[in-house]
Amino acid sequence: MKVRIVLVGTTHPGNIGAVARAMKNMGLRELRLVSPRYFPHEEATARASGAEDVLEAAGVFDTLAEATADCHYVAGASARPRTIGWPTITPRACAARLHDESAQGDVAAVFGPEKSGLTNEHLELCHTLVTIPADPDFSSLNLAMAVQVLCYELRVAAMNGKVAESNREVPLASVEELEHFYSHLEQVITASGFLDAENPRYLMRRLRRLFLRAEPDRNEINILRGILASLDPEVRRRSSGDDSPAKRTSGAVPESSEVNPDER
Repeated sequence: MKVRIVLVGTTHPGNIGAVARAMKNMGLRELRLVSPRYFPHEEATARASGAEDVLEAAGVFDTLAEATADCHYVAGASARPRTIGWPTITPRACAARLHDESAQGDVAAVFGPEKSGLTNEHLELCHTLVTIPADPDFSSLNLAMAVQVLCYELRVAAMNGKVAESNREVPLASVEELEHFYSHLEQVITASGFLDAENPRYLMRRLRRLFLRAEPDRNEINILRGILASLDPEVRRRSSGDDSPAKRTSGAVPESSEVNPDER
């Protein structure tokens, strides 16, 4: 199953080893680490207890965006409530969706730091929020335990064997493609005066949530970016000599744009 487990900002190396062990027990092999405090580390190796190969193959990245750039479906695990609600599902439903989406390409389940969990900025890269329905009076799970719960559900989904048929002809847009789109969108609506450049955070988060619910595919994102390019004042000025659709969209799509951080 092409499901990767991504750990963000892990502070205790032993937890990384325990996660590797939990993964291998359930038949998962691809581990990615985002800015771990200590890795590689002897405690991680000791806690892996037979899953050292998972640790040795683990990829290490500076940002979650880099670790999930090629994924077209990402689930973020967190128990922390949010001011702006995110689409939320149970581990069982999440595992079934990840299993089905893995037939189309790479997917990921993301877990945050032990003490603070995933931030809102992390969740902006996720299609859904998965929450383990623990006892509300004591809902604090160890990181490896939380990973084990989801890995078990993924194992059950894989053992059921059948991938749900999809009528989707084109894969969902990847995290990288969505991030380029959001940067482009922020650039255009700021230039138009619709978005306050001094305080873009709340609106952009709501727009991200809207498009994540819509789950646009690659073709749809390309169409939306073509529309943005045609409305971009800078692009229109540069192409004033030839305002054809081909001219407006050719070379008009930016590759990246810095987005201001939001409140947590």
